[in-house]
Amino acid sequence: MFTVPPVELDRDRDVPLAVQLADALRAAAANGQLRSGDQLPSTRALAVQLGVSRTVTAAAYEQLHAEGWIAGRRGSGTFVTTAPPGTRPGKPRRSRADAAARPLIDLTSGAPWAAGIDRAAWRRAWRAAADADPLPRPERAGLPAYREVVAEHLVRHRGLLVEADGVLATGGTTSAVLELAAAVLDRGATVAVEEPGYQRAVQVLKAAGMNVVRAPVDVDGLRVAEIPASVRAVFCSPAHQYPLGGRLPAGRRVELVERARREGWLVIEDDYDGELRYDVAPLPLLAALAPDVVVHLGTTSKILTPTLGTGWMVGSPAVTEAVRALRVRTATGPSVAGQRLLVELARHGDLGRHLRRLRRELSERRALIVDVLGSAGIAVRGDDAGAHVVVPLRSGRAEDEAVRRAESLGIRLDGLARHHAGRPRWYGLVLGYTACSRTELTAALPTLVELLSGRESGD
Repeated sequence: MFTVPPVELDRDRDVPLAVQLADALRAAAANGQLRSGDQLPSTRALAVQLGVSRTVTAAAYEQLHAEGWIAGRRGSGTFVTTAPPGTRPGKPRRSRADAAARPLIDLTSGAPWAAGIDRAAWRRAWRAAADADPLPRPERAGLPAYREVVAEHLVRHRGLLVEADGVLATGGTTSAVLELAAAVLDRGATVAVEEPGYQRAVQVLKAAGMNVVRAPVDVDGLRVAEIPASVRAVFCSPAHQYPLGGRLPAGRRVELVERARREGWLVIEDDYDGELRYDVAPLPLLAALAPDVVVHLGTTSKILTPTLGTGWMVGSPAVTEAVRALRVRTATGPSVAGQRLLVELARHGDLGRHLRRLRRELSERRALIVDVLGSAGIAVRGDDAGAHVVVPLRSGRAEDEAVRRAESLGIRLDGLARHHAGRPRWYGLVLGYTACSRTELTAALPTLVELLSGRESGD
């Protein structure tokens, strides 16, 4: 992407056009319109843009080059080399071309392994989805075929037996939480959310007028006994707590369900990556244990891609009917394009093949991280599941420094502190291993070891 500020050349002036152009570009570099590292067009391209001969642009560039304002790079083009007054020396702004040439290796959490999707299957599913007739009216609950696919998916991969009529299509987890708040909870109701936890759910609930309180967690997940008694609902991720990675023990699951029934809570179960377990079979869902008080939320964003914009909700008939009625009143509902694509992926067996390939790849990536960091004496937390692990650190200062230093070394990291709604109680790094390639991950690990060795461990 070339950078050229507005340039006006006056053919009626006595000053040659080449001098006018050089003056204009020099002034732009001096006042900050052009920055060190910005790439200029070729003399030929700039001549066409300004409607002058190439002789004019070549003479202007030659003058600026002699003065040290610009420089040519073999095979790359012409770049501004002088920073405007007041900028810090030694830290010129990188051009977009430079940034693209040195992208950061992304080790943050929350992304799926989208690169692992079979492109032939992906294209085939889109073509088949496009053959479906346009809908004359919206399907507020979701396409019947999609609901059937999700019901089958939940039985096979999550052990939840549910009829297709008991499934609602959603636009994803956060949109489902917003619908639950609007359809089932009273405005101003108190909702407990894990701390640290999924901050988008916190923001959605606050936007819906809910009073959000923090529910403490430990390495095993939600500390049920410490949930305030005044809550109307609890948002949690029992299968793989986000972001600490714990698995809620059976005793706490029973305790949560008993409190919910006794105190009239609605438990919102965020099963964002429940399909991704590598040590044992996926854990039974809370929704299977207590369908009367639990609403189960799932999504395709972590197992496939956010491109689909699809998820699902399973709850009691009263809950799902309230959400469906809300959609009718507000003329809203999930998009069907992503639903159709998932149906086609499932129809040809591509969804099942992708999940098997996904589990194998992510299991190997996780093992690689644990082995490399563990061999260096660096503690790693989190169940043998999902798409991230946690490296605990003792202080916010250590966390900030690790994130900052990693970026200077070409690695993007995610800290635990930002996953708190209030004052952070946990510090560390949330290492995701799906946004990058296996090659990038392997290349980044020695740098991580060097960066983290000797730092304040959280253990």
